[in-house]
Amino acid sequence: MKLYMVPLAPNPTKVMLYIAERERRDLDMGIEQVVVNTVKGRHKEPEHMARNPFGKLPVLELEDGSYILESLAIIHYLEARFPDGALLPADAKARAQALEIERIVELGAAVHMGRYAHATKSPLGRPAEPAVASEAEANLQPAFDYLEEKLADERPFLSGNDPSIADFTLQAYCQFLRFIEADLFGDRSGLRAWDERFRASPAGQAVLKW
Repeated sequence: MKLYMVPLAPNPTKVMLYIAERERRDLDMGIEQVVVNTVKGRHKEPEHMARNPFGKLPVLELEDGSYILESLAIIHYLEARFPDGALLPADAKARAQALEIERIVELGAAVHMGRYAHATKSPLGRPAEPAVASEAEANLQPAFDYLEEKLADERPFLSGNDPSIADFTLQAYCQFLRFIEADLFGDRSGLRAWDERFRASPAGQAVLKW
């Protein structure tokens, strides 16, 4: 299998962190990681458009030549294909709670973190939009408050004792903000401690560059 990615982009980073965590648990999924340089426009060239007609990353190429295009779908595919040591709990309630936190992170925080980054100091060179940035910052506050409350029980990671898909999603976007030297955590000590803890974890050390 091949994972087409670009290191800074949040969605590829989410999958890369997942792979690194599974490798930490002694699972080699045999995935080659291939950089597609978005700054140089490689994601819009015919070779990549043939993999993903939307010209986006990541893309997972399977052994039969087919492709999976969305980061969360890629992770769920790998969870199902390699069930021994899968990160999602087997218990129905615990699994739903883990998925719930990931969706809250993605839809309540990460989407707005991405909008904020592109509206302030876009790595893709988009023009600054102060009003959009202000709106995005305001919209993510409820999700950050929710996560801060979850971390108040002193759990090390968002879903419990081990890194989860929710952690990978949030940390991928935190790196995106660090790249533009932005910090939106405010005075939330729980999230700040979580951030330091995750960045020091084996998966964080293996993948994160900023």
